[in-house]
Amino acid sequence: MKYALIVDNKVELISYEPKEGFVEVNDNVFADMIKKSDGSFNYSDEFLAEQEQFKIAEQNKKEQDITNKQSALNKLKALGLNDAEIKSIIG
Repeated sequence: MKYALIVDNKVELISYEPKEGFVEVNDNVFADMIKKSDGSFNYSDEFLAEQEQFKIAEQNKKEQDITNKQSALNKLKALGLNDAEIKSIIG
């Protein structure tokens, strides 16, 4: 069983023990979800947009790390290091 503190139709806190002011909710309800008029819960459009932006930023960071690594390898090769020497440096 889960219990939620709901303020202005937004789940503020979750508890696994009953507390004053908390209502029983399904196990698939989490903090920051919005209670809809039909009684179901979902994340707000704003929250979902923030999550999507976070995912995009993480993917961009991974792609930049790959680009940076390849750039570093190219520069080491341009300095005359061979693949074995580069591998011994970076592991």
